[in-house]
Amino acid sequence: MITLLATIFVLSVLVFVHELGHFLSAKAFGIRVERFSMGYPPRLFGKRRGDTDYCISAIPFGGYVKIAGMVDESLDAKAVQGPPQPWEFRSKPWLQRLIVVLAGSLMNLLLAYFIMTGFARFQGVGRISGTTIGVVTEGRPAAAAGLKPGDRITAVDGDSVATWEELTSLIHSAPGRTLKIEWMSGDSLRAALITPARDTLDGRPVGLIGIQAKSEVVKIGWPAAFVESAKYCWHITRLISVSLFRLITGQDSLKTLGGPVKIAQLAGDSARQGMGSLFYLMALLSLNLGLLNLLPFPVLDGGHILILCIEGIVRKEIPVRAKMIIQQAGMVLLIGLILLVTYNDIFNR
Repeated sequence: MITLLATIFVLSVLVFVHELGHFLSAKAFGIRVERFSMGYPPRLFGKRRGDTDYCISAIPFGGYVKIAGMVDESLDAKAVQGPPQPWEFRSKPWLQRLIVVLAGSLMNLLLAYFIMTGFARFQGVGRISGTTIGVVTEGRPAAAAGLKPGDRITAVDGDSVATWEELTSLIHSAPGRTLKIEWMSGDSLRAALITPARDTLDGRPVGLIGIQAKSEVVKIGWPAAFVESAKYCWHITRLISVSLFRLITGQDSLKTLGGPVKIAQLAGDSARQGMGSLFYLMALLSLNLGLLNLLPFPVLDGGHILILCIEGIVRKEIPVRAKMIIQQAGMVLLIGLILLVTYNDIFNR
C-alpha cells in the first residue's frame, strides 16, 4: 500500500506540474485548452468547466493537455481541419507556440530545482576540506595499499596536493599508470606505489583508486542554496546526457532502462525512508522527465519542437495528414518502449 500510494503521489505531481506548464502558457496567449488529462486516451471520466474538460484517462503513464488547433496525443485530426481560428494554436506567432510546447519541460526542471534548493537550505550541503579521505572502498587499489579513512594525501608523483580537485585530477589522468602516492596517517608519513584502475566517469576514461573525500554538512542561506541547487541540477543533467549518449551509441544496453515498475519500487523504498527521501526522488524524476521530454521523438514535446522548427524554416505548415502519421508512429513506439522497460523491470532485476 505504501508503494502504491507513493507511486501515485509522485507520478501525479510530476504529470500535473508538466501539463500545468502547457495549460498556463496556452491560456496566457489566448489559446483554448479543450482537455486537461491525467493519463493518455481513452478518456475514463471527468468534469467540464468552461472550455476545458478536466479528466482521468486510461493509460496511466503520463498526461496531456488538448490544445485547440494542435495535433497531439489525442490523435484527433478533426481538431485541426479548416482555416486557423484566433483561439487556436495554429494561429499564434511561432515564438508563442514554441513557448507553449517548452513550458511543460520547463516546469519539471523548475520543480526539481526548487526541491533541491529546499534541501540545500534546510539540510545543508557537504563541504570538502583538503585531501582527507572519508571512505576507502574495499578491494580497490587504495585499500590494497593500506590507505584508511582519516588519512590525508599530501603528494602524487612528487606533486604536492592541497585540494581534493588537485588530487582527483592527477589520479583521473593516470588510468593504468603507476603513481607514487604519499599521505599522512596520524603523525606518520607513508608512501606507496598505486596503479589507478581503468574506469569511466561522465563517459570518459579515468583512473580510480577507490577513495571518497571526507566532508561535513554546512548550513547555508537562501542565496547560496539557489546557487548550490543550480550546480547540483547541472551535474545530474550532465549524467543524464551521458547516459542517453551511451544508450544511443549502443555503449549501454536497453536493459539498463527502468520503467513504471522500477519507479514504483523506488517510490516505495523512498517513502519508507521518509518524506525527505520521497521528495528527493521526485526531484530526480522531474529532472529526468523534463529533459527526456525535449528529445526530438514523436509524441514527446521535443517532437513538437522539431516540427515547429521545420515549419519555421520552410515558412509553411506541415500537412495535417503527415503530422497524424508522425504522431501515430510515435505513439506505437512509445507504447512499445513502455512495454520493453516494464519487461526489464520484471525480468532483468
